[in-house]
Amino acid sequence: MLKTILIAIVAVVGLVLIYAATRPDTFRIERSVRIKASPERVYGLIDDLHQFNRWNPFLRKDPATQGTYSGTPDGKGARYAWQSEKIGVGQMEIVDTAAASSVTMKLDFLKPFEAHNIAEFELKPEAGETRITWAMHGPAPFLSKLMQVFFSMDRMVGKDFEDGLSNLKTLAEAN
Repeated sequence: MLKTILIAIVAVVGLVLIYAATRPDTFRIERSVRIKASPERVYGLIDDLHQFNRWNPFLRKDPATQGTYSGTPDGKGARYAWQSEKIGVGQMEIVDTAAASSVTMKLDFLKPFEAHNIAEFELKPEAGETRITWAMHGPAPFLSKLMQVFFSMDRMVGKDFEDGLSNLKTLAEAN
């Protein structure tokens, strides 16, 4: 009887591992919102990392986060590194911009898990407002695929993106 149970457990674990291996090698998370502000106003709250961190939902999770700015004050080459007990250790760098239309950042997470991803912010004027889309994409190594069998990364991180876009909307629409 014990042998049968052990074989069943090994079979289930094997099936989970095989299923995880079939998952996509990359991921993408994306959320959008319309903001009653010009693309220039919204862009200024993203392209300057000091302004970005005023609405950054991840920093709001741990006000005790230790952060360091380096590189240029804004735009390409601006960098921010953080260290936190709650949100981990990592850094971001603006690697490309197009005034009032897009900002691309390289994200390097070091702890609790190492990951190297890209964040993109696309701004489009729409009927006197700005539609902003925040996306993050990158590789999905096997451990990430295995975790996604049990947890939806889109739901977990997507909720943070929704919170962040709500914070950005409030800030951009304020006088």
